[in-house]
Amino acid sequence: MATVDGVELPAYFEHYDTPVKLLATADGGYAAWKLDRSTGGWRSAEDLVDDVLGGVGGEIYVRSAGAFVQHVERLRGRYLRGEGEIFALYETVRALEAPAVAERRPFTAEETALIRGIRRRTFVMFEEQLQRAGDPGADPTIASTNP
Repeated sequence: MATVDGVELPAYFEHYDTPVKLLATADGGYAAWKLDRSTGGWRSAEDLVDDVLGGVGGEIYVRSAGAFVQHVERLRGRYLRGEGEIFALYETVRALEAPAVAERRPFTAEETALIRGIRRRTFVMFEEQLQRAGDPGADPTIASTNP
């Protein structure tokens, strides 16, 4: 298993509310990627590696693959607008969230399960679209790592 500074790869983080992932590369090294909120794609995050690995705590958190997927999709759904199936599903999530938000209550178990399931689906769809467009940080398989 590949590691960087004792951290097993792949590794997922939240860095000041931005999803960051560290992935093993074929040459035995690693690559770091952060979510670009303006496009939903991935930008190099090599400059954050020391901060992420050395600063866990405070505003930097280790995340499971499942929590990482949910966070990415929460941000994509919040910041991106467009046409097509993915954006229709983001609108569905907003509609599912609206009653709980308006009533200032936690989501029910059913609402949570529906939202999580839709976000796993949109993650895969979005990542596959990014792969087709040549985004080197895209990886739809993360969603199947940890439901």
